[in-house]
Amino acid sequence: MSLVPGSDEVLFVPLGGTGEIGMNLNVYGHAGKWMIIDCGVTFGDPALPGVDVMMADPTFIEERRKDLVGMLITHAHEDHVGAVAHLWPRLKCPVYATAFTAKILRRKLEEAGIAGQVPVHEVPVGGSFSLDPFEVSLITTTHSIPEPSCVVLKTGAGTIFHTGDWKLDPNPVIGETTDVDALKAVGDSGVLAMIGDSTNAPVDGHSGSEGDVRDSLMDFVGTLDNRVVFACFASNVARVQTLAEVAHAHGRAVGLVGRSLWTMTEAARATGYLRDLPPFLREEEAMQMPRDKVLLICTGSQGEPRAALPRIARGDHQNVTFESGDNVVFSSRIIPGNERPIGQLQSMLTTQGVNVITERDHFVHVSGHPAREELKQMYGWIRPQIAVPVHGEAPHLEAHADLARECGVAHTSVIYNGDVLRLHPDGPEIWGQVQSGRLALDGTDLIRINDPSLRERSHMLWNGSAVMTIVLDRKNRAVGEPQLSAPGLLGDSDDDYDLMDDVIDDALDALGEINIKQRNNDDAVIERLRRAIRKSFRTRRGKSPTTDVHLVRLDG
Repeated sequence: MSLVPGSDEVLFVPLGGTGEIGMNLNVYGHAGKWMIIDCGVTFGDPALPGVDVMMADPTFIEERRKDLVGMLITHAHEDHVGAVAHLWPRLKCPVYATAFTAKILRRKLEEAGIAGQVPVHEVPVGGSFSLDPFEVSLITTTHSIPEPSCVVLKTGAGTIFHTGDWKLDPNPVIGETTDVDALKAVGDSGVLAMIGDSTNAPVDGHSGSEGDVRDSLMDFVGTLDNRVVFACFASNVARVQTLAEVAHAHGRAVGLVGRSLWTMTEAARATGYLRDLPPFLREEEAMQMPRDKVLLICTGSQGEPRAALPRIARGDHQNVTFESGDNVVFSSRIIPGNERPIGQLQSMLTTQGVNVITERDHFVHVSGHPAREELKQMYGWIRPQIAVPVHGEAPHLEAHADLARECGVAHTSVIYNGDVLRLHPDGPEIWGQVQSGRLALDGTDLIRINDPSLRERSHMLWNGSAVMTIVLDRKNRAVGEPQLSAPGLLGDSDDDYDLMDDVIDDALDALGEINIKQRNNDDAVIERLRRAIRKSFRTRRGKSPTTDVHLVRLDG
């Protein structure tokens, strides 16, 4: 689609994060130019083995790179910043962020080996800058990480208010409270469209305060014996601050377990947060402490297999082990799609005699996203002509749209990744769709999720693989017995050896059905044998393995 945004309109194109939670990548177009807000990842799909994270396909904006004036990151959560290091080589634009977010981003760029190539510009909290033709202002809000920002885009067609991730927390523990006066001023000046967080749009009431969690945990931890372990998001620096204060009040030292926790806390200290806390203990130091004198904070609350807590539960962490009677508190929400791995993790811990505590058992967590009463308050301040729900799955978007109508918004548009929405004073209009989708990080390569290699790998996961090597002499007769290997299908049992013999016999029978002269065609022989092997496994074991045949010919 050939799209050139006019000077009397703003085009909004979500490439990720609309119709799903995570993987945010939002594109705005105006007066012939484009800018990006956020560039994040989402968790890998269990159906795609070997893929840890995925991100939005940037092809649409990559093709318009010469008119891309910049990228703004609203905060340092992975679903907003995690894809920058992977996608920037395709986009090659300046990147803007506040100090804490920039610190996290630079660390990621260093790990990717491109730190010296990417122009990262720090913007003050609540600051402003120009990305012609966009005039950009940040407004301080609260979330579950330092320095989250709402974004005001002033254009010749009107003002766009992009909420980012936010909530209204009167006591956020870390950082400033929401700049309500600035929000009211934006609303008073007139807002064409509000593009807003929908995560908790179906949830009544308020999201709750981090300060209230601190008060709850202050009482609760005092009731626990033995080792106390908290699983939370590494990026929730306010929760780390809370846990450190709670631990100190109960005579416990704090140890961090997980590389991302150290990355976040070091960035926080470097940018002015957590400075009033004593140094955290390394894993080895923490494990030398008496069980009732330590509080551990671990990564892995979502059951991510390579994170600290799942490794400890499996018994393959090199420094940390748990004992019966220890306590593991899941101080985080379940991200949709992670229910199964989290359940498996909690089951493993319970089997080992560990006391597992979740938000169902005690008040140990608050969300970082606005519930309905907070959304109503924001609409009361901003009063946009158009509401566009983002950052949510379909039920979240629809609930948000209904609420916006209740708040008197004239136009609401429920759109999804790849839709092109024209924002204009006359009202919104969906112009069509552009290429969107997901890229998978497969080792060090970025590939589309429909790539044949991923499909084949997934097939192998469920059906195994089989490789047969067969040798033919100059007269096209089999020499000796073919060799068959079938990882995931054949083991060392007598039944497996019998199955191997049967499959080999079926392959030789298939070879015998091919005319001796026709056996000169390698491709025909290989395909006939491959089909025979698959059919044999399917008939005898109910599996259709990925199958290869190595055909060797003797010259002498």
